[in-house]
Amino acid sequence: MQWKPHATVAAIIEENGKFLLVEETTDRGSRFNQPAGHLEDNETLLEAVIRETLEETAYTFHPTSLLGVYHWKHEHNDTTYLRFAYIGSVSNHQPALGLDDGIIRTVWMSAEEIRNNAMLMRSPQVITCIEDYLSGQHFPLSVVTHL
Repeated sequence: MQWKPHATVAAIIEENGKFLLVEETTDRGSRFNQPAGHLEDNETLLEAVIRETLEETAYTFHPTSLLGVYHWKHEHNDTTYLRFAYIGSVSNHQPALGLDDGIIRTVWMSAEEIRNNAMLMRSPQVITCIEDYLSGQHFPLSVVTHL
């Protein structure tokens, strides 16, 4: 059997010094994460991050740049993830849509609040992405090619 990492996407959304996170149920209890999820078959990474953000927050996501690609092996389930994190903005909140199963609520947190609650983040990728964003890291969307 061939080993394969899990391809995931995440949306990094900052407004007025606060970042949009979701509180979700995990096997380790309630945790915070960026709107994120798995790439589905026949979907581009941009389509995936837009879909996941809508499903988890009821906001429409508008990607503007790639923050980075993150490789992480989860210590609890031995799964390796390749996370494609996109920077963007949201609009068109549609609360009637409801949120994905397992999503408790959306919340806006400052970087300091996220750092102070590090043990409640779903993975170290959450804070790493925030720090990379705050340092000004970003790449054009064209850096990822979809054929």
